[in-house]
Amino acid sequence: MKRVSTLAMAAVMTIAAPNSLAAQDGVPGPDEDPYIWLEEARSDRALDWVRSENDRTLAHMEADPRFEQLKNEALAIYDSEDRIPFVSIRPDGLYNFWQDKANPKGLLRRTTLESYQSDDIAWETVLDVDALAAAEGKEWVYKGSTCLPPDQRMCMIALSDGGKDATIMREFDTATKQFVDGGFVLDSESQGSVQWLDKDTLLVSRDFGEGTLTDSEYPFTTRMWKRGTYIADAPEIFRGESSDVWSGAGLLRDNKGVVHARTAFRGVSFHESINYVWHDGEWLELDMPKKANLAGIIDGQLLYSTDVDWEVGGQTFPADALVSVDLEEWKRDPNGAKKTLVWAPAERQTKQGISSTANSAFITILDNVVGKVLKFDFEGGKWVSTEVALPDNATVGVAAASDESDQIMFSVTDFLSPTTLYYTDGSGDPAVLKTSPAYFDAMGMEVEQHEATSKDGTKIPYFIVKPKGMTLDGSTATLLTGYGGFQVPRLPSYLGTTGKLWVEKGGAYVLANMRGGGEFGPMWHQSAIRENKQRTWDDFIAVAEDLVKRGFTTPDHLGIQGGSQGGLLVGTAFTQRPDLFDAAIVQIPLFDMLRYHLIGRGASWIGEYGDPRIPEQRAWIEGYSPYQKIVEGVDYPAPFLWASTADDRTHPAHARKGAAKLKELGQDYWYFEDMTGGHSGGVDNEQRAKLQALQMVYLMQRLMDDNNGG
Repeated sequence: MKRVSTLAMAAVMTIAAPNSLAAQDGVPGPDEDPYIWLEEARSDRALDWVRSENDRTLAHMEADPRFEQLKNEALAIYDSEDRIPFVSIRPDGLYNFWQDKANPKGLLRRTTLESYQSDDIAWETVLDVDALAAAEGKEWVYKGSTCLPPDQRMCMIALSDGGKDATIMREFDTATKQFVDGGFVLDSESQGSVQWLDKDTLLVSRDFGEGTLTDSEYPFTTRMWKRGTYIADAPEIFRGESSDVWSGAGLLRDNKGVVHARTAFRGVSFHESINYVWHDGEWLELDMPKKANLAGIIDGQLLYSTDVDWEVGGQTFPADALVSVDLEEWKRDPNGAKKTLVWAPAERQTKQGISSTANSAFITILDNVVGKVLKFDFEGGKWVSTEVALPDNATVGVAAASDESDQIMFSVTDFLSPTTLYYTDGSGDPAVLKTSPAYFDAMGMEVEQHEATSKDGTKIPYFIVKPKGMTLDGSTATLLTGYGGFQVPRLPSYLGTTGKLWVEKGGAYVLANMRGGGEFGPMWHQSAIRENKQRTWDDFIAVAEDLVKRGFTTPDHLGIQGGSQGGLLVGTAFTQRPDLFDAAIVQIPLFDMLRYHLIGRGASWIGEYGDPRIPEQRAWIEGYSPYQKIVEGVDYPAPFLWASTADDRTHPAHARKGAAKLKELGQDYWYFEDMTGGHSGGVDNEQRAKLQALQMVYLMQRLMDDNNGG
């Protein structure tokens, strides 16, 4: 069950240098936009601007007497030695990637199950990323590995210089703990993927030069690379089209590592794919919805997951369902094999993920934003399911699962309870294995769930974490956050640093579950994309208004925060309703939505937002694009925009241009740019703590201090 889904790909959408500076199809060019030069991530002019802004922000925030305390409190949590070391289960042990004060770039290490079950785990270092970076003079960030089943000894290690999504890859032997001399090496930075066909063969999807990247700057070809040959000479086995978002070929494997088919896909939009299987010597298009994917093999059954209703063979499988076919029948007749329903959601339910052990499938679902895990087995020609015995009213998920056995671990968390790790070898119910320490005093806090009514009457749920018995006089400093895009849910999880640095100091924290996200299934997402994207922004504003109406806070004490798509969410909120907020943290955002498709790989998100080159669609986008909505004569809530120079996903240009325009209009604002880290925040703990402290000082000055930010 290793196939990457469209939702998983949301985590790797990337942006590089701008494709074009000229105006085209009504899209602003240099004559209309004086700050396009900030789209050059590392030009001398742009970096001089960044350094000036950073100096201004640091001089102000670090002078606040609370800054050092907040930074130290955050760093103590990030460097905590007693936090749970989450693992993956491999044949040669349990693997963990660990960062702390002594190892800021991190260690890839392993241990045995017996040792892991003890209070004093004996770790064996497999790869020291700090030592590697020092030896090679690079800012290496470990980006994971792809290993050859079933023993997973040989791996392709992905490394990013400075935290970019683009990586190099090198072959690594986990037994000798060394990179393989003369082994597979992909030494040019690129997006893409590799899969092992056998010990001497890789399937590689990557930037192979001219004519191999889509308009969105993703690979759309796959080559079969044999050991001892040049990658440039490797034969191409699959080619999508340049108009695709991304495309590539892969392998359909079972838990024993056996390859049952060669598959491929063309991502014709961010949310839609055409799927293929190599059958009778050619690529056969699979008769399945574009919003569906192959989800893996269990008990001799091939699983499909669909995000839309699927009518096939006289049956209709509902959106969000899991469907199966007999694997051997499918291999003989991929489009004719009989389909069987495995699971379908009840009202306000949605599946979140599918995992497998050697003998069972596990589906994580949300039931009214509460997590559950269901175990499925194919017995006597039918699917049998049982609910896994885990705590109620929590966010649950599969933390690790073994391909060789029935060993599986589950994580359980909520806002106020430290994360707990449960384990079973399949012979009984899961039992507590490890518990994270408490990082803040939750005794005086409580969680409530409420609903706000959006502009069109839809009920939008949200959680509020607040002091017990809080007086409803509107005086509480409140931080509202959310995401609302790409079918990604935002769920209750232990607040950690936010609990320590914000709630423990008297603030309230609110998590909103807007349309566009994945909290209630595919339709919750699909109802708020493209021409209906304004619904997401309306939902967020409705939650803010509800907080004020109930007396939890007032606009003078209400701040908002979000990153990436969440940064766009915050940008739309403070430009559409500047009267409703007094602080806005806009982190690693999308912001200029009339040029987003030109800023590197932004074109990959047209399926979510629309295409500003098309007049009808530009009208949707222009109605909310925050960069264009910053105008003279409006008092904005002094936003704090921050980004990363190494972010090749949403690119620092969005935040930079927003700050530059605010400055031009004489508006109060703050800007900070981390020079490393990338979109996913691959920085060391010291820098993470600094960023956290900067944001918390800003919020306290704006929402808690009488002088309203100084």
